[in-house]
Amino acid sequence: MMRILVTNDDGHFSPGIHALAAALRPLVDVVIVAPQTEASAVGHALTLRRPLRVEHVSDGVYAVDGTPTDCINIAIDQILTHKPDLIVSGINKGFNIGDDVTYSGTVAGALEGALLGFRAIAVSQEFTHEAWDFSVAAACAAQVAQALLKQALPGRTFLNINVPSGEIKGIRATVQARRNHVTKVARRMDPRQRPYFWIEEASDVWDLNERSDNHAVREGYISVTPLQPDLTDHAAVALVESITRGL
Repeated sequence: MMRILVTNDDGHFSPGIHALAAALRPLVDVVIVAPQTEASAVGHALTLRRPLRVEHVSDGVYAVDGTPTDCINIAIDQILTHKPDLIVSGINKGFNIGDDVTYSGTVAGALEGALLGFRAIAVSQEFTHEAWDFSVAAACAAQVAQALLKQALPGRTFLNINVPSGEIKGIRATVQARRNHVTKVARRMDPRQRPYFWIEEASDVWDLNERSDNHAVREGYISVTPLQPDLTDHAAVALVESITRGL
């Protein structure tokens, strides 16, 4: 029987991951291996300086006291009896679009799957202060998963899905957005007059690109972006060759 490995960065207890798993179970066998505690914004971190422990939470659900990247490696090497046919990470509470994919633990779960040679998807949903309803994102993820089980992606490529709230107008294939990002670091004092700091987002100015993931979700479309781990700026290789020639 085919199998899907599900992870996230919000923790194994998140309603998003269980909505995702429920939507995928009619397709194949599903196993959840996710962080024991919330691991948002940890990026592609791998735990190397302490031992990791695994808890069998319930049937088909395991918790790892580490990062999403840790979860993928432990699941594949130690928990699963055979390799997964697909890895799906999510559903994240909040978009992972544009430059934010570099911080995202949700995206990192899918990225690690792709690096290990597996088909992989990351799924995120627009943040809300209202009650969370993951039904649309879960259904979309299941449809894309079903397609990927039949149609392989190019090697080391994975999909990043972002689902807006409100009425969905459709689905768009997109590219990663770019933005001019300003981060604010707030300095505060504790009761003993020692400084501490909070990292906050100050402002974002997005580049205008109608093909981007940001533009798609702002227009009410589900964004599906193919990503890959090669960060090489191929257009700049010739320039670097000219700079380094003769050094």
